[in-house]
Amino acid sequence: MTTEKEPSGAQKMFGDFAPALVAYTDDVLFGQVWERPELSKRDRSLITVAALLTAGNTEQLTFHLAFAKQNGLTETELKDAITHLAFYAGWPKAMSAMAVAKQVFES
Repeated sequence: MTTEKEPSGAQKMFGDFAPALVAYTDDVLFGQVWERPELSKRDRSLITVAALLTAGNTEQLTFHLAFAKQNGLTETELKDAITHLAFYAGWPKAMSAMAVAKQVFES
């Protein structure tokens, strides 16, 4: 009996178009970096959301806000982190991130 693994998000998005990027995403980023024991996945998610917001990468926030919830962060904690970051990363970036959060959390 063969059990085929569900394709990753990177595989679904880029498949054969960018196989090296898919491999680095799946094997290195999510396979090695996210599995390091020095930080919990919850902490890694909070850091990632903060970094994405700060850089203005709202497209990636859609996945990472949902992933953060899977990793134990609550919607209240994530909304408060976004609000807190408005004062450090900039109001427009926080407003854009909150719009993404609203969309993710209300779907």
